[in-house]
Formats: sequence, structure tokens, C-alpha cells
Amino acid sequence: MEVLLKGLQSIAEPTRLRVLGLCAHAELTVSELVQILGQSQPRVSRHLKLLMEAGLLERHQEGNWAYFRLSDNQPCSELGRLIIDLIPIDDPKLALDFQRLEDIKVERARKAHEYFSKNASDWHEIRSLHIDTTQIESAFKGKLLEEPVEELLDVGTGTGRVLELVSSEVGSVVGLDISREMLAIARNNIDRAGLNNCQVRQGDMYQIPFGNSRFDAVCLNMVLHYALDPRMCLREAARVIKPGGRLILVDFAPHRMDSLRDDHAHHWLGFEDTQIEEFCIDAGLSLSKPEHLPGDPLTVCIWTARRDPETEQGNNEKT
Repeated sequence: MEVLLKGLQSIAEPTRLRVLGLCAHAELTVSELVQILGQSQPRVSRHLKLLMEAGLLERHQEGNWAYFRLSDNQPCSELGRLIIDLIPIDDPKLALDFQRLEDIKVERARKAHEYFSKNASDWHEIRSLHIDTTQIESAFKGKLLEEPVEELLDVGTGTGRVLELVSSEVGSVVGLDISREMLAIARNNIDRAGLNNCQVRQGDMYQIPFGNSRFDAVCLNMVLHYALDPRMCLREAARVIKPGGRLILVDFAPHRMDSLRDDHAHHWLGFEDTQIEEFCIDAGLSLSKPEHLPGDPLTVCIWTARRDPETEQGNNEKT
């Protein structure tokens, strides 16, 4: 009752109701909310503080920027979603808020497109070396959805393609990436597609910013070849998988294309099945039979592993 009353009290103010509605439709910074609401930064920050204290909003940091969104798993999260559904869409002030929100999304899209245009040649060059991406995505999706997935973590999300691919068939998806530029692209793609069950976070694959046993499944899609220490990367991925949950790993089989190391910062020229099995055993994961998708000259592999239900992944919780 106390939690409910605190939530209701925090919402019962016009500006905070507007903030809640906006943060249900996009992850927003303080400066973006100031731009939309036309209020001072201290005042907006005060409203955000009260909504977070009530458990209605959550905050995450990306470098010098903090992003706010509707909370997912706090005691008041359900109340927040209920209130959002009751907000009248024809209210003139709220309509103006959402128009300004669209302007911000357009500006995000412009910046994301500018960055992607400078780097797109790298993606296109690598894609031309293996089989059609749609075949890889179809095989990956088939593996992932062999079992229900309530919460998925996509490590090294890049442009957020995995989020777009599976969002309609899983409960929620978090995309993790160390690059703020990549997150800007992913966030723009989420906004454009209206993927309200998806979010992105800045974080390192060696120090995933979530507690133990959080996710039903974790995927690394064309990420492991960038890792200086794949063994440590898989240990950390295994830590956040629920007992009995799965790891889906997509990467290259061994090859001799040194140009990928020299020109595209690949630390590993593919992986043997035996290497991946060794990494998985070390992380407390049991590897299933891999799937190989031959290309010319690159073959793509999909490895699926399950966390042993009896294995503990350490005692140090992350926030």
C-alpha cells in the first residue's frame, strides 16, 4: 500500500505526468526533456528524481549523459504502464510534447545516419564475404526461438539489428554496446520501429552491468572475434544467464583473411568448434551441436550452449 501511495503521489502533478508519458515512448536525457517541456533543468531534474524514487522511471548512464525511461521491473512499473494507457492522446499540451519528441527523434536519426554513412563501407565489405545475411539471421532466430525467451541480452548490439529481428517474439530485449555512436544508431532504429520492449545500454562485454542470473538468453552476434579475451567474455555472459538458460553465439569459422585483422580490428580469425567448447566448459556452459553456414571465403557458425542449472556463477552482484 505504501509503495502504491508513493507512486500515485509522484504522478499526481501535470509535468510529472507529461514526463512519464514521454519516457514511455523513448529514452530521453534531461536536456531533451528540457527542450520538450520548456522548463528549467533544475525543475525537470527534480521531477525526474521524484519519479525515480517512486520506482516509475529508471536511469542509466552513458559517458556524461544520463538517459531516463519507464521502469520495467520495479514495484510501481505496472502502475506506470496503467497510467500511460489512461493518458488522453487528444490533450493539446501532450500533443505538442509528442510533436517535439518527434523533432528530437528526427535529429537523432540525422546524427546516426551521418555516423553510419562514414562507416557503412566496413559492414558492406565484410557481408560480401559470407552467405546472405538473411540466411544467417533466419538460422539465428530459429535457434533462439526454439524455446520461449522472456528476457534477452544482446551483447555488442551495434546497430541493434538483433533487437529489430526478435522483439516481436520475446518479452523484452536489452542491447549492450561500448560505443555511444553505435548506441545512437540502435536507439534511432528502436524509435523508428516503435520497439517499446527494447532498450539499449552502454557497457563492456567484460563487465556486463547486470546482476547474476538475470536473462533467459544471451547472444553475441558477430562480436567474439573483436574480443581480446573470449574466455573472459563468455564467463561474463554465462554469469548473467539464468540456470538452464542459453547462450547463442554467431561468429566465423577459422579463416586466413588477415585483412580483417589489419583493416577491421578483428583480433581472432574465426574459431574452431573445439575452442568454443573449451571456452563454454570454462564458463559452466554445455555446448550443443553447432550449425555451419558455408560461404566464400567465410563460413559463419552458430553455437548454442546452456548454463548448467547446478552451476553458480559467482557471488558478486552488479547493479
